[in-house]
Amino acid sequence: MHIAALTASDAQQYRDLMLEAYVQAADAFTSTAEERQAEPMSWWVNRISSPSGLSQSFGAFHEERLVGTVALEFSAKPKTRHSALVIGMYVMPHARGLGAGALLMQAAIAAVAARPEVRLLRLTLTEGNEQAQRLYESVGFLPWGVEPQAIRTPSGYKGKVHMSMQLAGAKTAA
Repeated sequence: MHIAALTASDAQQYRDLMLEAYVQAADAFTSTAEERQAEPMSWWVNRISSPSGLSQSFGAFHEERLVGTVALEFSAKPKTRHSALVIGMYVMPHARGLGAGALLMQAAIAAVAARPEVRLLRLTLTEGNEQAQRLYESVGFLPWGVEPQAIRTPSGYKGKVHMSMQLAGAKTAA
């Protein structure tokens, strides 16, 4: 298992993986498979290659096949530039238990730590996804609230758990 920053050459594998994610873990994402299926390949390339520099995507590769991914979004706005958002975390079911999730999160945290202006890392997860919450807590995230009825699914409304991590050396204002 190795982790690498995704590039435009990974776009087809990334698209295939995420379309699977939107079906297999539909409640974990705010987008649907149908919405993303309609996106042209150029959208997927831009999603992982980030021409603006405001995102970064990582992939977990097992035997040269993309089996997991996580992405970061950064803000261009001066008042929110200190905070980054973890999005699009997914590991294929057959690759779970191989450490891909932890390795992906470690790569994301290291990438954020390399940006001295970023002091806070945030994410949300669908309420009830205990496996994901345990993973995030194991790498240092703390839950701080639940947004009720954040998404509507075929089985009803679900909340989103908000979690964050202060990066080493970050200090809060008094």
